[in-house]
Amino acid sequence: MGRSIKKLYYSIGEVSETTGLKQYVLRYWESEFPSLAPSKNRAGNRVYREKDIVLIQYIKHLLYEKKFTIEGAKQKLKSLKPEDLQNFSETGSIDEPEQEKISDNELLEVIHKIKSGLTEILNLLNDWES
Repeated sequence: MGRSIKKLYYSIGEVSETTGLKQYVLRYWESEFPSLAPSKNRAGNRVYREKDIVLIQYIKHLLYEKKFTIEGAKQKLKSLKPEDLQNFSETGSIDEPEQEKISDNELLEVIHKIKSGLTEILNLLNDWES
């Protein structure tokens, strides 16, 4: 059976190739995201573990696909649970809470209420000017 063996540690070059990110981007993210802190070997080179790579891929997902700002991504990472990264590692996404669905009729009702409120404000302003 062909079984791939995972390495314990990866170099910045390997991580760069795996994630499609330039090495300077990885170093910059390390300075911006405290949770991204690869160890260094005796020679002082960064050594990334599998969990670091998953975190990098998630940060990339937030910034490039979800269009988060660096600050927004930092906040999102603070609210992350350990199992979220495990799920991301397995599925490539994190289940976001389901947004409440609104029917067309409910939407129309809300629009009518907004229109009515705006008309009321316009009438008040017209009365106030006269």
